[in-house]
Amino acid sequence: MIKVITYGTYDMLHYGHIRLLERAKALGDYLIVGVTSDDFDKARGKINVKQTLIERIEAVKETGLANEIIVEEYEGQKIDDIKRLGVDIFTVGSDWVGHFDYLNEYCKVVYLDRTKGISSSEIRSKTNKLRLGLFGNYPFVSRVFNESKYVNGIEIEAFCDKDLHEIPENLKKISVITDDYDKFLDNIDCLYLYTPYNHFNYINKALQKGIHVLCESPIVTEPEQLIKLEKIAKDNNIILMEAMRTAYSMAYYRLLLLLKGGIIGDIISVDSICTSLKNIDILNKGEMTKSWNSICEWGPTAMLPIFQILGTDYKKKYIISKIADQDDTYDYFTKVAFVYSNAVASLKVGKGVKSEGELIISGTIGYVYVPAPWWKTDYFEVRFENPDKNKRYFYQLDGEGIRNELVAFKRAIENKVNYEYIGKNVSMAIVKVVSDFYHKNDFIKI
Repeated sequence: MIKVITYGTYDMLHYGHIRLLERAKALGDYLIVGVTSDDFDKARGKINVKQTLIERIEAVKETGLANEIIVEEYEGQKIDDIKRLGVDIFTVGSDWVGHFDYLNEYCKVVYLDRTKGISSSEIRSKTNKLRLGLFGNYPFVSRVFNESKYVNGIEIEAFCDKDLHEIPENLKKISVITDDYDKFLDNIDCLYLYTPYNHFNYINKALQKGIHVLCESPIVTEPEQLIKLEKIAKDNNIILMEAMRTAYSMAYYRLLLLLKGGIIGDIISVDSICTSLKNIDILNKGEMTKSWNSICEWGPTAMLPIFQILGTDYKKKYIISKIADQDDTYDYFTKVAFVYSNAVASLKVGKGVKSEGELIISGTIGYVYVPAPWWKTDYFEVRFENPDKNKRYFYQLDGEGIRNELVAFKRAIENKVNYEYIGKNVSMAIVKVVSDFYHKNDFIKI
């Protein structure tokens, strides 16, 4: 009996997939089909997959062509599968010619011509294409523009900046470039908003026009504003999502799951640090209105793990800030201490102070160490008293999490469901802390 094996994602199974499976089946007597897992797809940078692993397996099963279906979960598994299953022929589409020649050491490798003009990527890109507008400050929106190219079904249609002077080279390709916000909104279906000003009026106007919004955190600086915007979005079945790249990264998500599983026991402390000196010239010139302060630019990111790990029901907090002489709303540095019933947490943020940007989560049987810059990590360690038990976790991070953010936003719009990578309670807790900073509640000036 000749055993044949092939692998694929098989997302939105189409005629091209079926023809490839038919030709693979014709190579031997027994066809094994490897369907890639969701995690393995993400690790390989395939973030646009629309169907779950179970749905994709069922679709392959319904073709009646596979004698056996397995799941591909890790790099190097093909060699293990070929040896373990006694495979005679490995086959894959001709767009991979040469890539799997190394498998000739273990079995015969056959590259099959693909059906021309049909691909899952093309189907995804042509279905429900969304016109996305970028509003905000260069260079960040430029990075969003670059990452959007990896997300099928999203097209950057317009760019708006109220302080527009010189257009960045890569953004000149966008159809509509303007400093008129109303004109900008008339040309888009959804909006990515990043600007160092209170977002309320911009979001409110967009939602009133039926435009979905993905907004950098903090969404607003007052709880009442957030309540109003969330009501408008809910009443009109519009998506309002918070953009915080860390929340959409695989490493961070897996870290939360491990902690919930009790890997370090009961969590007693969370310490989060985010600092930078990239705007020190603005501070020195006293031009604070051109940039977010420390609590707005770094505070939401630093608060994210605290509220997602320990919850938002803290008993007391203290905000300690070093304030600029020229502007009492601009903090060079802020520390916030939270006291919970059975735990404590602290964050340090600063745009005029530099520190090691690490995240440390302490538990009763071990701790987690995430090295700087922890908010962009692809790696973290779980450490114990006995170092022989320590374990390191590595996950690929593409585009700082921006492309994952865009995929989640598009999926939420298509399915009319906000998947809440950042829960509403967390968003509200962040806004309340920012509001208390401005109103000088629980506040100490140094």
